[in-house]
Amino acid sequence: MNLHRRLFFSFPGEEGLDYGGMAREWFYLISHEISNPMYCLFKTSASDNYSIQINPNSSVNPDHLSYFNFVGRILAMALFHHSFIDGGFDSNFYKQILGRRRTMEDLKMTDIDIYNSLTWICENDIEKEDLELYFCTESDLFGKMIVTELIPGGKEIRVTQSNKLDYVSLITEWTLNANTSEQMKAIKTSFFEVIPWPWVAFFDEKELELLLCGIQSYDIEDWKSNTDYGKGYHHNSQQIKWFWTLVESFDSEQRARLLQFATGTSHVPITGFADLYGGNGPQRFKIDKWGAPTHLPRSHTCFNRIDLPPYPTFEELKSKLLTAVEECSGF
Repeated sequence: MNLHRRLFFSFPGEEGLDYGGMAREWFYLISHEISNPMYCLFKTSASDNYSIQINPNSSVNPDHLSYFNFVGRILAMALFHHSFIDGGFDSNFYKQILGRRRTMEDLKMTDIDIYNSLTWICENDIEKEDLELYFCTESDLFGKMIVTELIPGGKEIRVTQSNKLDYVSLITEWTLNANTSEQMKAIKTSFFEVIPWPWVAFFDEKELELLLCGIQSYDIEDWKSNTDYGKGYHHNSQQIKWFWTLVESFDSEQRARLLQFATGTSHVPITGFADLYGGNGPQRFKIDKWGAPTHLPRSHTCFNRIDLPPYPTFEELKSKLLTAVEECSGF
């Protein structure tokens, strides 16, 4: 089958010629069905409850790799045929497709508990705590504990102060890549059968998300009314007024990139900004006063927060914020 040919769709019981509308509806509906928990392919992200990531335990579905192969083909066909999917994948999913390097910071979206544990290990002398850590990891497969060695003989090799960074690196690699490598291989194999790698090689994960999911229409008043301020800012602060003036002047793509910068995704829950989630549950959008006017704004995607320096002019705020959104990654 030539998947590059124009597609025509019809729905049972519906009359009408498909001039593109039915195709767009089909891609949207099928991509929505992909996340159905019945298939056990995906689970909700650790950073919120409305974006999804690959389920490491998807093998409970004996046909899971065939399903993931189908997922990759659907994503690629939607991209090729200029149709949008019902987005919901977290940014790590798009990084995996593109083969982008991921670090411990990416664990915040995948598993915040592991991220916090590894951060503690990095910052403390673990030998003083007498931790019983070994070069292996445990996972719960529907009530059955599975032990996986990170290196040969890892169950017998204790983590010490001198080798703890190796342990952190191996746990990070396992959590972000190794324990879903088969699933992602199935997705990428079919994806790149339709979309050659050079066509997407120069995109980053944010651009790929926008290409696949399109740009949402944002209710700025809803956004403003569900934003908190801190560290010296309030809704009448001059910089806050300038911030919202700038957001109102943005086109849809710029608003999407700003939201990606602050929250890690361009998507908002169907119920609006009031139901944004962060790494630890419900987390409203927030702007804190921070730094000097020479600094760029920075973001904390796990907390849906922007740290905005007190810029003296609107033009400086605009310039610095646009630079941060286009060039920087949140953390």
